[in-house]
Amino acid sequence: MEQQKWWKEAVVYQVYWRSFNDTTGNGTGDLQGVVEKLDYIKSLGVDVIWLNPFFESPDKDNGYDISNYYSVMDKARDMATFEHLLKEVHKLDMKLIMDLVVNHTSDQHPWFKESRSSIDNPKRDWYIWKDPKEDGSAPNNWRSYFTPSTWEYDDKTQQYYFHSFAIEQPDLNWENPEVREEIYKMMRFWLDKGIDGFRMDVINLLAKVEGYPDVEEPETINYLGNNPGIHNYLKEMYKQVLQHYDVFTVGEIPFVTPEDGLLYVGEDRQELNTLFHFEVCDDMVQMDLPRFKEIQKRWYEGMFGRGTNSQFLNNHDHTRLVTRFGNDNEYRKESAKLLGTLIHTLPGIPYVFQGEEIGMTGVDFATIEDYQDIAMLNKYNEEIEKGRAGTEVLEELKLLSRDNSRTPMQWDDRENAGFTTGNPWIKMNPNYSDINVKQALDDKNSIFYYYQNMISLRKKYKVFTYGDYQPILEDHPAIYCYFREYEGEKLLVVANMSDEENVFDYLVDTSGAKLLLHNYAVENDLSYSKLNPHEVRVYLWT
Repeated sequence: MEQQKWWKEAVVYQVYWRSFNDTTGNGTGDLQGVVEKLDYIKSLGVDVIWLNPFFESPDKDNGYDISNYYSVMDKARDMATFEHLLKEVHKLDMKLIMDLVVNHTSDQHPWFKESRSSIDNPKRDWYIWKDPKEDGSAPNNWRSYFTPSTWEYDDKTQQYYFHSFAIEQPDLNWENPEVREEIYKMMRFWLDKGIDGFRMDVINLLAKVEGYPDVEEPETINYLGNNPGIHNYLKEMYKQVLQHYDVFTVGEIPFVTPEDGLLYVGEDRQELNTLFHFEVCDDMVQMDLPRFKEIQKRWYEGMFGRGTNSQFLNNHDHTRLVTRFGNDNEYRKESAKLLGTLIHTLPGIPYVFQGEEIGMTGVDFATIEDYQDIAMLNKYNEEIEKGRAGTEVLEELKLLSRDNSRTPMQWDDRENAGFTTGNPWIKMNPNYSDINVKQALDDKNSIFYYYQNMISLRKKYKVFTYGDYQPILEDHPAIYCYFREYEGEKLLVVANMSDEENVFDYLVDTSGAKLLLHNYAVENDLSYSKLNPHEVRVYLWT
């Protein structure tokens, strides 16, 4: 039987604080803004808040370029505000995890400034420096996430430094034990303050391919992660730090299979508790139901009873779920409820990204100047340099722009949706007058109350957390359907993931079942029922 743990039964709410609630009028959300909305978060029923990075940073990549791990950036307020937030979260019987960004730092971090100052500086080896090839070109042909090369030339020392992301985000050299010890020291600092764990940013990128050889397909970038040595680092991190605290860890782990994933989160591995894989959010542009079913089944079979997965369909890096995987027009409410149901009933820990619970949508800004996402802007400029038309490139990049999920939280229909009294750091989604928290709380059939009910049911019935997974109608192109069962509790989830009606062509006796969740007014009977567009039903037998 699977081990029962508090974090396995948790529901996590992600707060992208700079877009959550501004208390100063400077147009950027802040940590005090999170404090002010804690009662709202608590009312949803979630257990854990995940806070995106708030450390001192030049903010080239929205806080993922850290220049001081021990201080709070001015935009977020200060350390006293963070400590107050942590105290208030705990008062409400919730937990708080924070982003751990240790694959790279900012190029403005004192460590890198020292490293860059000379070839013989004691911190030179804290980062990855290589000589040019004989012709002066980069050490290899690797591509970074954000730029055509992982290498940037430094005129002063006449070497290249390595960066998996932006030029301003040099990678730390994890082969250096001094670097690792400094990171562990920093982790203890925050854990001793009382935080409840870490979401570990691209944690599987710490180990690099030995020798840094050229690769045949540089565009794939999968060579950046899951390299030999990574598990030695994570086991050491566990031994030195994590095992001494009752904490929840979730690793952001791209390019991973279930078999590899188990090496990170297997209950016998002493590394991490859980992971995010990205087979859905990175590899599916829009909903591909046969593939989605296949991914869910494969990860269940690879992990169940041995390691813990996560369920999410959007976050600060991925377009809002109702726009990308549902229908954000005529069936916005229905498809938002359906997709939320999948996240909370499939095996794994569910994550709610701020605004998801009211059905916030992606954006369709008119010009590239309206976008802030450094990854999108770099890709746009790269394509323009190839001679392509700007309008064509913009349309191509819009759907997957990270700014789709970064527009400010929509609290009410006042100017700027009640997010700020100033000018928002990024443009508002213009639909805030129709889609906002106030409207949701005034509507008893809103997405918010559906989520609230769903989360309360998850806490009531263990089958949501520990149940097995038995898919049926696996070849149906539009209906997703599965049973889950645990110690006398049995769930049946039926979802029509289509803009068309579909018949549930399957015989199942629901006379003894309770219709637990549904996004249309329907009868209890299910066999051979006609399902409405984006209809979902969840039945429970006890």
